[in-house]
Amino acid sequence: MASAGSFSIVEYFGGDDGHRCGYCKNAQGNFSHGMWAHSMNVQDYQDLIDRGWRRSGKYVYKPVMNKTCCPQYTIRCHALKFHPSKTHKKILKKVTKFLSKGEMPAGPCDAPCDGERMDSMVEEGGEVPPLHPVEIQHAQVEHPIVPISVEEDTDAKPLTSESLREKTVSAAAGKSPRVTPKPGAGADPSKPPCRKAKDIRKERRLQKEQQMQQDGGDTLTNPKPAPATPAASQPKPLEDFITDSLPDDPLHRLEVRLVRSMPPSPQFKASFDASYQVYKLYQTVVHQDPPHKPSESQFKRFLCDSPLEAETSPDGPDMGYGSFHQQYWLDGRIIAVGVIDILPNCISSVYLYYHPDFAFLSLGSYSALREIAFTRHLQKQSPKLSYYYLGFYIHSCPKMRYKGQYHPSDLLCPETYTWVSLDKCVPHLEISAYARLNEDTRAGDACALKDLGRVLVLHKKMVMPYATYSRKKKVLSEEKEVEQYAGLVGQKTAEKILLYRS
Repeated sequence: MASAGSFSIVEYFGGDDGHRCGYCKNAQGNFSHGMWAHSMNVQDYQDLIDRGWRRSGKYVYKPVMNKTCCPQYTIRCHALKFHPSKTHKKILKKVTKFLSKGEMPAGPCDAPCDGERMDSMVEEGGEVPPLHPVEIQHAQVEHPIVPISVEEDTDAKPLTSESLREKTVSAAAGKSPRVTPKPGAGADPSKPPCRKAKDIRKERRLQKEQQMQQDGGDTLTNPKPAPATPAASQPKPLEDFITDSLPDDPLHRLEVRLVRSMPPSPQFKASFDASYQVYKLYQTVVHQDPPHKPSESQFKRFLCDSPLEAETSPDGPDMGYGSFHQQYWLDGRIIAVGVIDILPNCISSVYLYYHPDFAFLSLGSYSALREIAFTRHLQKQSPKLSYYYLGFYIHSCPKMRYKGQYHPSDLLCPETYTWVSLDKCVPHLEISAYARLNEDTRAGDACALKDLGRVLVLHKKMVMPYATYSRKKKVLSEEKEVEQYAGLVGQKTAEKILLYRS
């Protein structure tokens, strides 16, 4: 999947000191391990978030679950099995009424307005520890490097970009070919579906979206409706709730554009200032930040910078993998932005900010529903991309429990790194904020550290296993730190990611 020579490079910072918690406001109760990701390929990040890690900009952190005041459990939704709840349907209908006729809700917002996926360390006032990452040029690993295996000496043959490419090609050769899902064709495949007026309107909207995509260059993420009306016994799919009931000439027009944020696409650059102004308003009005805090540099560092490489794959989505902004344009202006990562197995939600004037539309929840629909759309292009990660679920923080409303969902067990149905987890979390979620007492961490010597490190532009590095450096004081890092990322990942050593 990754291009030849594309290694992930991280710098580990440990996690022994406590910091302010943005959820319960404990001054020193938030404990997490952290590392700076100089570069990261998408499969390595997928593996990391499946071990409880999460990024804020280029800073990647993992809560110390049995020590932190508010344990944060990674949560994922089964996008293909998702059906909107009554609350979700109300939100979708509310948006539809506003777009169609400009109708405003009479009472206060009836959905949780804190549905902005606030989990990053800096989102609720918690600060990333002061860091001084070294300047590492990615060219250090793009040029020929010298890998030294545990068994080999320091005069091993150089591993060139060509040999790396051969390994990448040979690995890709074993992958299954891209599967194109069969289109739906109604109850009788030999006959076309009934041409109801509702379906004709959907088809017209779809044609307009496709034409706009061809004309404007932006990737529109309005989900494509199924060509046939579902059987009466089947629940109405999410996509129909999003697209239903909109007339051909609505009062307001909502357009969702996907723009790559890293590296920044021309569309991202052209809309940067408008997007930043919405973020600044959101932080100062919704989160009461002082006007100077949401600066342009802070916005870039927090929501635009990403360590993820832009990657493509024959069996991946058309736009490729990496970091994106999903912009919600209402009548030609940005009113909300969802920051997402598209990874091999999922869409990972990073953050959502919106213009405060449109808080009545419950945009936090609405955007989550749109992102679930987008996940379902991408799964048709890439079969294994079928999950929607909402970040962290914090049962001990009542306002963060809304993430459990997207059924069916799983939580990641903090001890075995296996997924457990949320319904089975809640009884344990009602008793204790921290819990081993996997009830099988015999289960353990399948990727637990077994051989520290095989951990890969980057030292003086050379890639080598830690066993060789430790013989060369003869510095035992580093071993505890490297062992802690490798245990947190897991044996498999530690043998792929390069741990920078000065």
